[in-house]
Amino acid sequence: MKTKTFIKRTKQPKKTVLEHLVENPLLAVRELNNRSFYEFLKFMWPEVSSDDYKDNWHIQYLCKELQELAWNVALKKKKPHDLIINVPPGTSKTITTSIMFPVWCWTQWHWMRFITLSYSASLSLESAEYSRELVRSDRFKAVYPEIQIKDDKDQKGNYQVIKRLPSYPGQVDRVLRGGNRYSTSVGGTLTGFHGHIIIVDDPINPEQAVSEVELRNANHWMDQTLPTRKVDKAVTPTVMIMQRLHEDDPTGHRLAKKKDNLRHICLPGEIHNYEKQVSPPELVANYTDGLLDPVRLDLDSLKELEVDLGQYGYAGQVGQSPTPPAGGMFKVDNLTIRERPPAVEEIETVIRYWDKAGTKQKGKKGVNAAYTAGVKMAKYKTQDRWVVLDVKRGRWSSEERESIIKSTAQTDGRDTTVYVEQEPGSGGKESAEGTIRNLAGFAIRAESPKGDKIYRADPFSVQVNYGNVELLRADWNKDFIDEHRHFPHSRYKDQVDAAGGAFAKLTSKRSARVLGRTKNRNQ
Repeated sequence: MKTKTFIKRTKQPKKTVLEHLVENPLLAVRELNNRSFYEFLKFMWPEVSSDDYKDNWHIQYLCKELQELAWNVALKKKKPHDLIINVPPGTSKTITTSIMFPVWCWTQWHWMRFITLSYSASLSLESAEYSRELVRSDRFKAVYPEIQIKDDKDQKGNYQVIKRLPSYPGQVDRVLRGGNRYSTSVGGTLTGFHGHIIIVDDPINPEQAVSEVELRNANHWMDQTLPTRKVDKAVTPTVMIMQRLHEDDPTGHRLAKKKDNLRHICLPGEIHNYEKQVSPPELVANYTDGLLDPVRLDLDSLKELEVDLGQYGYAGQVGQSPTPPAGGMFKVDNLTIRERPPAVEEIETVIRYWDKAGTKQKGKKGVNAAYTAGVKMAKYKTQDRWVVLDVKRGRWSSEERESIIKSTAQTDGRDTTVYVEQEPGSGGKESAEGTIRNLAGFAIRAESPKGDKIYRADPFSVQVNYGNVELLRADWNKDFIDEHRHFPHSRYKDQVDAAGGAFAKLTSKRSARVLGRTKNRNQ
């Protein structure tokens, strides 16, 4: 008779979560990273930078904002907003947004697809390569061994991740196809690619910001092309991070639309001069001695940046304001508002100077069309002071424009000499000649401007800044002042150009002699 052999099994007590974490410390790291993008960034920092990590409140704040957007996408909820972030250079914005953020998202949701872009393809590809090398690093693989770069889809500008699931001995690993990262430049090719999240890191560089054509092209591409590259237009957010460079840079362009689903985070490097730029305003409380980041951007660093960048560059890139706090080239606070026009006997010379735009553009495209502006300015007899008496400004067709120029000349009277700016080329010459014929019987001259708009505006700005220019109180005052306040980075420059042209003529002997002959002829 066989006897049964009984093996006494001792019941092993279940290990607590704490015991598991003590035995496998990387599990604790993984759990902490899963819960917080900010913790992931700090842990992985040595893989993307040779510099020691320097903590600051703004990094944690931006990580939280990005994490919330990612969770919204993961749950396929309607996006709460697109995100615009304005921060100075040297504050780890690219590491946070363009390098670390997509990789952290893959550790949570391997299927996410990203489109990332910058003003140049090389800059965009550099960030993409850092992200790819992070996924390949030993530190990352120790915590997330299942996330890998797909072997046959591994280019800097377009690579894909996979998620490799663990298998039992003797079985082949199960591989899940994951998301990808496609990187390009603003204005580059995006056909065939769609993203769950779109990241725009520095859409323009400072050199492009001074070119109206480059600004217009960048804004048009981001308006017309980028929105079509979303996996789900209701869910996919666009994250744009940059420093301010121009009133009509991509940040200014988007904010001007006043969309409800747009969150704007603006963090100037210092608030001694730029506190009004902080958004949301309550973040002012996080500044230390008026500084955003006393370690990365201390006072000495800011002074050095001001020397390197100049007045306008510092205001935009550090202050996140397209114009310096003093009012840019024009200190418009020094303009004097005059309640009544001066008496005729007080005035020496009167000029009306026209800066003509092209034909009227209708519809949405006409929103950014150039203006025609005619500034009427006079010089006082007994002192070196000037007064702007009137401004005519509008977007008109050729026929409307010429009709308004003529009716304005009739209203001004023959004591006012008219100048019309003649643009280069045969078209500009024909346009000026047409205006001269239209004003037959009036004192009118065509003017071919020399130098760029900044060069031509500089003499006038000197007199404005010394408080030697008055404005006759009228409805046009606000637009006139605002344009001068933001110049040379203002969206429009027609009034500045016309005012500078009128001032140049008022201070030249030739214009005075021409007007004198006109006065004698009318006596």
